[in-house]
Amino acid sequence: MTYRRTLLGVIGGAAVAALATGFSAGTALAQEVTLKLHQFLPAQANVPKLVLDVWADNVEQASEGRIKIERYPSMQLGGKPPELMDQAIDGVADIVWTVVGYTPGRFPSTEVFELPFMMTNARAVSHAYWEMFEKHMKDGEFKDVHILATWVHGPGMIHTAEPVEKPEDLEGMKIRGGSRSVNSLLTKLGATPVGMPVPAVPEGLSKGVIDGTTIPWEVTTALKVPELVHNHTEFEGRALYTLTFVLAMNKEKYESLPDDLKKVIDDNSGLEFSVFAGGTQADADGPARQVAEDLGNNIITIDEAGVEEWRKLAQPIYDEWIADMESKGKDGKALIEEAQMLIEKYTPQYAN
Repeated sequence: MTYRRTLLGVIGGAAVAALATGFSAGTALAQEVTLKLHQFLPAQANVPKLVLDVWADNVEQASEGRIKIERYPSMQLGGKPPELMDQAIDGVADIVWTVVGYTPGRFPSTEVFELPFMMTNARAVSHAYWEMFEKHMKDGEFKDVHILATWVHGPGMIHTAEPVEKPEDLEGMKIRGGSRSVNSLLTKLGATPVGMPVPAVPEGLSKGVIDGTTIPWEVTTALKVPELVHNHTEFEGRALYTLTFVLAMNKEKYESLPDDLKKVIDDNSGLEFSVFAGGTQADADGPARQVAEDLGNNIITIDEAGVEEWRKLAQPIYDEWIADMESKGKDGKALIEEAQMLIEKYTPQYAN
């Protein structure tokens, strides 16, 4: 009897405490999580607006409000763009979007997609990138972070103060490059590469620190590039280059989530979202190009025949990259062949 009274007393006390605190079994199960998403572009730029916000909104909705994504554009949590990956690894931010090439050589396998004239279209290459990430990079180069998506932007091109129609037109120009591969390409073409994160491009152009920049069309509007330089050189066929991106999450934060919230994150990430992200970014190229046209800028298109000269000058980059990968214990030649095979496989599927 004494045990029964004691037990009832404990139960009764617990019930009162639960009522007093508004606690219930349902509330306990419905854990709520706030995640900080950090990236380097202004909130109104295409990637935050058309890709990252879509992802975050979908996650919030699918979780029925149990996951809240706080968005921090323009490095509002502090640091510089090259520090974003470490911010995800160290937990300064829960999720980051970043250019992999901001940390040159640290994630070298991704560079296979950045090699000159490798890219066909952003959806096909993003699909190939995700497959090779899962096979070669997930448990290797990216083992310290949880990767949510991998993608590339649309065709990379050159925007300059003076017209560039032939490789020799670049000689003596200081051109901003976005990755190790792009900088190597610029050197081969006779330019002086300048390492510079995207947000620094407008000031670099306006102050004459650089004579031009390599970026895709879509980001030129946010950076006001068509107002700062009036010559744009694009290429028919395979792109001059592209850059690789990741949406990365702190590993411990992801693993701390209850299984149902992990599923929400998983269901909105991976291959399908990677293809969406790359394709959406590339789709924004057209409207941005139109802005330059409306301003009366000089748009130079290098046709397939003209591209051959550029391609020959860029070819040594492949050999140098293979040698560099071998020094890191990786089979660069095999990675190139696999990337080329996958790009060929998926290009017809995503052809415009």
